[in-house]
Amino acid sequence: MLLVDGLVKTYDNVGRRRAAGVPARVMAVDGVSFDVQDGELFTLLGPSGCGKTTTLRCIAGLERPDGGHIELGERVLYDAGKKINTPANRRRLGMVFQSYAIWPHMSVFDNAAFPITVLPRGRRPGRGEVREKVMRVLEVTDLAPLAHRPATMLSGGQQQRLALARALVGEPDLMLLDEPLSNLDAKLREAMRFELKRLQRELGQTAIYVTHDQGEALAMSSRIAVLSEGRIVQVGKPREIYERPASEFVATFVGVTNLLRGTVAAVEPDGSCRVDTSELSAWGMMTGAALRIGDEAMVSVRPESVHIERWTQDTREAGSSGGRNRFTGEVSTRAFLGDSVDHMITVGKEEFRNRSNPVQSIPPGTRVTLTVDPERVAVVPPGDRPQPDSLPTQAERAIAAAPLGAA
Repeated sequence: MLLVDGLVKTYDNVGRRRAAGVPARVMAVDGVSFDVQDGELFTLLGPSGCGKTTTLRCIAGLERPDGGHIELGERVLYDAGKKINTPANRRRLGMVFQSYAIWPHMSVFDNAAFPITVLPRGRRPGRGEVREKVMRVLEVTDLAPLAHRPATMLSGGQQQRLALARALVGEPDLMLLDEPLSNLDAKLREAMRFELKRLQRELGQTAIYVTHDQGEALAMSSRIAVLSEGRIVQVGKPREIYERPASEFVATFVGVTNLLRGTVAAVEPDGSCRVDTSELSAWGMMTGAALRIGDEAMVSVRPESVHIERWTQDTREAGSSGGRNRFTGEVSTRAFLGDSVDHMITVGKEEFRNRSNPVQSIPPGTRVTLTVDPERVAVVPPGDRPQPDSLPTQAERAIAAAPLGAA
């Protein structure tokens, strides 16, 4: 469906060139490559300034890249080497911005109809066809009863759906959504996640979704690309990203995790390894780059994977009989979160966070036994790039193919 290969985008830093150590250009997108399949909701996830919105705007034709290749179906939208740059209005894309940009002087119907009523005369549908197309998307987005209501009288969720309807009315080949839920309150945002996903599945619409909200990405996506400093550091399905992070950055950015620093002390053929810290030895699975004995490594354990029980003589004897990832510690504090209880447990100088069903609530000062299934432990290299040697060359090739300012 969509292919993005070696995308590079820089911005001129002319206003700060005279400052010592400040580069003349700022790298916003550094050799980004990914593909999106038909019917997918593909998410670009990362912190502010990581390049996700710039990537989306390059696909939309709102920004001109410095290098790379963008292909939609059999149409090349941008190619630095061939000097192809299809104008935004000819790319047949639908876009929903962070600000819905609803026309306040128009009705719901007129807002949704706007993209097709301003088409050139030869491509503009007739009045009957316009009505048919608009009412169809308003029905899908549950806005048909409000068709003649002024846009200013819509709630935040209704405005969001109207922006989506306006993007859908032109039957785009690809939908681009730039943090469309960020202006909603927390409860409505959560409800709209499922509404957007339902619409996307029912329509079979291929979409790229940009967000910095990990919960949104995990709940809605077919696949996720995690970005850091203009580069993609991991692509995978939501469960894979969450349970099998490829680097320290992904482990800490996506969800909550316990992170221990240590050294690889043993490696087994099945990909499991033992990491020794100053306080304990933990077994887990290598989920990023392959590590060797003596390498520095990070151990990532999700709070819900930490099982705790009150320490007794029986648990001590069970622990002494063998088994991996069984530790003794003490609850330092706990927090009731409604649907769960979090316990903080100290094991020597290390600290573990456990997330339990609220029926289990162990008071501070209680001695406990922790067990963690090694299959639920991710062992990753430190930093944000699991394979640092492979990443810069991609950007260098794209820049070499299209020198800055020549594309």
